Amino acid sequence: MKQDDKKPFVLMMEGIVKRFPGVIALDHVDFTLYPGEVHVLLGENGAGKSTLMKILSGAYAKDEGKIFISNQEVEIGDPRTAQDLGIAIIYQEFSLIPHLTVAENIFIGREPRKKNGLIDWEAMKKSTQEILKELNADFGALTLVKELSVANQQLTEIAKAISTNAQIIIMDEPTATLTPHEIDKLFSIIRRLKDLNKSIIFISHHLEEAKEIGDRATILRDGKRVATVNVNESTIDDFIKMMVGRTLDEQFPKIYIDHGGEYLRVEGLSRDGFLEDISFSLYEGEVLGVAGLVGAGRTDMCRCIFGADPKTRGRIYVLGEEVIINTPKDAIKAGIGFLTENRKEEGLVLYMNIRENITLPILNSLAKSPLKIIDKNKQIEISNEYFNRLNIKAPSLERPVNELSGGNQQKVVLAKWLATNSKILIFDEPTRGIDVGAKVEIYELMNELIKQGVAILMVSSEMPEIIGMSDRIMVMCNGRITGLIDDRSCFDQELIMRYATAYRKKEVA
Repeated sequence: MKQDDKKPFVLMMEGIVKRFPGVIALDHVDFTLYPGEVHVLLGENGAGKSTLMKILSGAYAKDEGKIFISNQEVEIGDPRTAQDLGIAIIYQEFSLIPHLTVAENIFIGREPRKKNGLIDWEAMKKSTQEILKELNADFGALTLVKELSVANQQLTEIAKAISTNAQIIIMDEPTATLTPHEIDKLFSIIRRLKDLNKSIIFISHHLEEAKEIGDRATILRDGKRVATVNVNESTIDDFIKMMVGRTLDEQFPKIYIDHGGEYLRVEGLSRDGFLEDISFSLYEGEVLGVAGLVGAGRTDMCRCIFGADPKTRGRIYVLGEEVIINTPKDAIKAGIGFLTENRKEEGLVLYMNIRENITLPILNSLAKSPLKIIDKNKQIEISNEYFNRLNIKAPSLERPVNELSGGNQQKVVLAKWLATNSKILIFDEPTRGIDVGAKVEIYELMNELIKQGVAILMVSSEMPEIIGMSDRIMVMCNGRITGLIDDRSCFDQELIMRYATAYRKKEVA
């Protein structure tokens, strides 16, 4: 056992190797965790983060290497052993049972028993209440899980980890489905766990979060440990360069082309209680970024334009002609595609394969008359074109989309709309939940699209993305447009935030 310094550790993973057929997923990786530390694990999809944590949590067996818990070498052959060693993992997909109470979920399979063997419900309730109080929870032990918000369900998972006396808590993309307010609350809980001397392994694609909550960071690339650094001594640019070998400036490979005529015009679009008098134009070969805080109405606007939600009033013009859009089918017919912010629930049919998902919007055109049988050869031909064009990383078109990474799932959604020959694409949070390298691929695809004359309306909550990839920026607040910035030299985060908290429309020419 080797150690860089004399500081006591709670975990040391040394020379970890994991092989899959034809692939070395982990190549002699070292990882150390100290008491009361938040250690951020960074890397692109496929870098080895999940594999390393699955070995630590007992889901995978290592092929080589050693694991030490507080100076004692251990073998972790299954999740129960990991739990007995004080290791808990909280996945993005929670393992809670909705119709049971918080207490029942926390102690499921480990219920306290009375001498007669019956479950001691009072003891279970009392223990749960004590843990929830420690975490400053605003719900009780007898609350049904199905009544909790996503953030409070996550808090229940954390409470479950504490109930097992876990000293090492692994959080896998814990902020992926949280609002900014809920993220702040989660970070307060993590700081409380640090005060209790718990050690946290925090996996995230959001580098700003790593800077805010982390003490140290380990960066993996292609199954190897690139570096372990002190977070307060590193910049986001440092992280990116270690993760993907590119600098921050290269993360937004924006190209600038002359814009053509007006493709989309929205006039007075309103939806009572959601949107008020939305008016703007979108031009050929343009990326119009839409910024704003959560609840500003950006997604509501996109859904109304696409016919997914009803509008109260307003007009929509495509290529100068007014179009009546009451349903998504109307929007598709008008040449509008919509990459929703929730690709798993609204953009994809997860159990279907890549070929079937790509051709979903154009099935009618693939149907042979008169029996309406799908022309499978044509379906394969079209799907294969976009599979190759977008460089979707999968063994074949027949791979179910639920087995793809987030970045490749997003490419399938994009391929679906390209197959319809849409000339207007609405991107709602196009890079949410995907890693840095996959983001760059999406940006490069956007460049290719605008070169072909496609007009893109891009909603994003990531300010660097808005500034880095937009030709113009429109800012929304409380269902209104409050700012329009036409001059890239005026793109400024502080200015955008002023507009995002304003009520009066302003323009910067």
